[in-house]
Amino acid sequence: MKTSFIAVFLSSALLLSSCGGSQDEKEAENAKITEADSPADALQAIADKAKAMGDREAVDPVDFRKLKDLLPENISGMSRTEATGEKTGAMGFTVSTAQAKYKGSGDESLDIEIVDTGGIAGVSTMALAAWSIAEIDKETTTGYEKTTKIDGHRAFEKFDNENKSGEINILVGERYVVNVQGNNISVDQLKDALKSIDLDKLGELK
Repeated sequence: MKTSFIAVFLSSALLLSSCGGSQDEKEAENAKITEADSPADALQAIADKAKAMGDREAVDPVDFRKLKDLLPENISGMSRTEATGEKTGAMGFTVSTAQAKYKGSGDESLDIEIVDTGGIAGVSTMALAAWSIAEIDKETTTGYEKTTKIDGHRAFEKFDNENKSGEINILVGERYVVNVQGNNISVDQLKDALKSIDLDKLGELK
């Protein structure tokens, strides 16, 4: 479930470059990122773009241990088998992350990740929660995916009834991103897993 910090920013480069401006400006911005000499250069290019967009000032993310404290020991009959946390950064941007894995008596499993993007406030929404600035409503023969709101927070849901797998992602306070992913589970179990996270407490962390 864990994604490389630098990779996330690189993958969001095109999204950032498409936000406003003329075609020539977009192409110039793409070239600026594509031709970067290193991942750090690419990260800086994205940071410059975010700054130009006038986003809010970055703040230092909370201690990842506070995020870990929000991860329950048991969810929907599944027990926590692993809990990890870290603070990572590059080029002055820092994020705190806490992750937990859960396993049931059978094949069911859940992964939960909480990320504090405070240190990258300028690009947090576009980099880690691009769905929060989109409108998605799709149904297939086996499942669905959609953007929605959960307890007033922007969220994204996706579930496949055939594979019994899915995810719920939610953005709290324009800063915290909670990702819940499960396999061999029901939609209700997935939603129960999200409910096990105290979103109000998360939003108040400093």
